[in-house]
Amino acid sequence: MATRSRGAAAVSRWAVFFDRDGVLTDAPVVDGQALSPTKHHELVILPGAREAVTVVHALGALALVVTNQPDIARGTLDPDELDRMHGRLTRELGVDDIRVCPHEGVDRCRKPAPGMLLDLAAEHGVDLPSSYIIGDRWVDIAAGAAVRATTILVDRPYSWSATSAGSPPAGLVADHRVLDVLAAVQVIEGLQS
Repeated sequence: MATRSRGAAAVSRWAVFFDRDGVLTDAPVVDGQALSPTKHHELVILPGAREAVTVVHALGALALVVTNQPDIARGTLDPDELDRMHGRLTRELGVDDIRVCPHEGVDRCRKPAPGMLLDLAAEHGVDLPSSYIIGDRWVDIAAGAAVRATTILVDRPYSWSATSAGSPPAGLVADHRVLDVLAAVQVIEGLQS
């Protein structure tokens, strides 16, 4: 799947990887499931998202987005709609790059697998153990733990629920738990000072 990049970003030794839905953008819960938008006009940027990316840049890190979007494989999300959504995130939030896994089922790039993090790290010269991942589901935490990044969970009612990837592995815990993305970057600010 194509990525959306803000351009040639300065190489950083560390990055903050953001999940998209439920972290930077709204993921309304219906029948216990968080829903992803399928049309660009449905994408709602959450309060604090812009400020969170600004803080990450002020700390000298890259702001990278890693998002599972299996609705592409299911045929319910048009890739052009996704490109419009990510163009908006790039313009309005200033994220440095966005990587998408469009697959359903087990795949090297689909979280909880760390493929998207590994690919972006290689592309941008990022040291993963010095980096962070902010997500709202156990799959984000598992992907971050696999590359020894510091993991921050934005707590949601569905965070530890089973996904199409299964149930969280025994013993998986987030390094930090917060209520929203701005609180997550404040944790990072504290750890970096």
